Amino acid sequence: MIAITGATGQLGHLVIEQLLKTVPASQIVAIVRNPAKAQALSQQGIVVRQADYTDEATFAAALSGVEKLLLISSSEVGQRATQHQNVINAAKTAGVKFIAYTSLLHADTSPLGLHVEHVATEKALAASGIPYALLRNGWYTENYLASAPPALEHGVFIGAAGDGKIASATRADYAAAAAKVIAEEGHAGKVYELAGDHGWTLSELAAELSKQSGKPITYQNLSEADFAAALKSVGLPAGLADMLADSDVGASKGGLFDDSHTLSKLIGRATTPLAQSIKAVL
Repeated sequence: MIAITGATGQLGHLVIEQLLKTVPASQIVAIVRNPAKAQALSQQGIVVRQADYTDEATFAAALSGVEKLLLISSSEVGQRATQHQNVINAAKTAGVKFIAYTSLLHADTSPLGLHVEHVATEKALAASGIPYALLRNGWYTENYLASAPPALEHGVFIGAAGDGKIASATRADYAAAAAKVIAEEGHAGKVYELAGDHGWTLSELAAELSKQSGKPITYQNLSEADFAAALKSVGLPAGLADMLADSDVGASKGGLFDDSHTLSKLIGRATTPLAQSIKAVL
């Protein structure tokens, strides 16, 4: 059986969608915090089990009979290293034979503050003795397109990435890679640096948004502190705002760029172009 953590999350449900093309529903275990949110999965014949990243014992029970585990990183920045260690310990207890983990692009050398917990998790996997693969995901295109509505409203797209190139891909692109690696054999020991086929700057994103919407939009580059303050002023939690600002600065240093085309080679098709994603949002 194949288990997916965070199965009702934005990435998790896309992975399951992909898996259902090649794996019987009865062989997929959706691990969720809140089973009430997973009724649609149950109705498809998927096995739904409740577990929490903070509770190693319930996680071990949820992994009973599971051979392969896709560990989708927790969304709780600052608590992830401990939470992931709990899941790895539980996997060991349950006799899981293979783990694929969604890490961060070039985690070991990344300038993004987010890399710390991912590196800790990668080390925990190495120490566990369980065969594993690392899916080092770059940025989701959706992370930036969430800012499209205010940019259209005010005529300005703000950020702190300077001229840094961002080789993003959509969640669906990364989900296709995760589903392939967890369903197939032969991926143990592999490190996949996953990113979009074409890098772009935030100035280029603003220009494409302007072109497609017919509204003049410019990119305004801010300092890390000013960008974080702007995000907080529109209601983002402080931790999230600081993380996004740090990540933008990391992008200015090349932290979100990769041109190896590993992702498109793995999924057997080109990654979704930025222009196509913008069209879908508009």
